[in-house]
Amino acid sequence: MAVVGQGRILLGELSPKVDSRISQVLAQTNEKVPDDQLHFVRLKMTRGLLAQTIQTRMLREAFLLDQVGTAAADKRREAEATMSAKARQMFYETELPSLKKKAGVDSNGELDDMLRKEGSSLALRQREFMDQMLGHLYIRGKVNKDPSVPLAEIVEYYQTHRSDYEHKARARWEQLTVMFSNHPDRQAAMKVISDMGREALYGGSMQAVAKAKSEEPFASSGGLHDWTNQGSLASTVLDQKIFTLPTGKMSEIIEDKDAFHIIRVLEREDAGVSPVGELQDDISEVLRQKKILADQENVMKEVRSRVPVWSLYPEDFPGAKPLMRVSARPALQR
Repeated sequence: MAVVGQGRILLGELSPKVDSRISQVLAQTNEKVPDDQLHFVRLKMTRGLLAQTIQTRMLREAFLLDQVGTAAADKRREAEATMSAKARQMFYETELPSLKKKAGVDSNGELDDMLRKEGSSLALRQREFMDQMLGHLYIRGKVNKDPSVPLAEIVEYYQTHRSDYEHKARARWEQLTVMFSNHPDRQAAMKVISDMGREALYGGSMQAVAKAKSEEPFASSGGLHDWTNQGSLASTVLDQKIFTLPTGKMSEIIEDKDAFHIIRVLEREDAGVSPVGELQDDISEVLRQKKILADQENVMKEVRSRVPVWSLYPEDFPGAKPLMRVSARPALQR
């Protein structure tokens, strides 16, 4: 399917995984899928897995190149064997016990049997672990995981994205509600809301009364409405009251077209722009991640320039060249 540096990727490495995943999905959905659709899905999944595997192998090759440079082939084999031995030891010390625990088995043979049912094997998982570990070592050695972010960059980002930090006026409040539709008439509804208001006022807990008697969707949460922007409520009457009444005091009975309400505004913030001081840590993390991502992209560009790739589907991977010997192609057309 592909040649990456001095290594090959064979269809036999990819097909079992693809077929296992398709079988799992078909078993879950219990659907009969036409062969032409299955072929399309199998081909798409195979190409996607091939692209992932190419990248992993490229990083592995780049790591080995860093270790041996232009040394002779026997020196490369020696270095590769040494690195593989270390990675194999780590696999058996760390990854294998975790795989056994997850699978609920005690022996390597049992684990291998389970992995084969999933389109993998113990040997394949070991190979993947080794490739990923060497690739991780290469990335870790090339990418600064904790780049510095000067204050000037934070301020510049804040000024450029200032509109992202604008916020409308917002408020938090408690609410008691009696719906007209739940009572014979407005007079009956007024009695219920008045009794609830007195109980909350003299008992001291609107939330306790709301949980027991209020008729709005937030009653089960004690009538507590978390931060809500001005203008977002369906009731314009309530919206207007929430953003004009004094905070910390129970309101009079408020009437809109559907219900009577009593509210107490807990907190309110005016519209404005969050100051850069409050956002400094968040912006710093955004910029830090951008720098890490840029470093990773630069590393991948360097890797693509150092490690040649020939693929059966070169259009799926940047910089890949066409693989002309396509003996594997008929196996996909089944």
